[in-house]
Amino acid sequence: MTFQFESFADFFSMAGHGPYVWACYLVTALGIAYLLFSPLMAKKQLLKQQKQTLKREEASKKAAAPSSASEQPATPAS
Repeated sequence: MTFQFESFADFFSMAGHGPYVWACYLVTALGIAYLLFSPLMAKKQLLKQQKQTLKREEASKKAAAPSSASEQPATPAS
């Protein structure tokens, strides 16, 4: 079995085409990493926004709810 390249340096230079080939591999790897992690980060952000919205809604419901003292009707004096 024979190898295409004599050394690792020859492998990385690829007869002068190495910078182009390795740049393509890098761009591809970055694109795949983005496609993997982008939905995860978006989901995390969405859950955080929903949690904040829920807290705001609960706080506004508490503020709008009448207090227990003003809830009871006044009894007429007899």
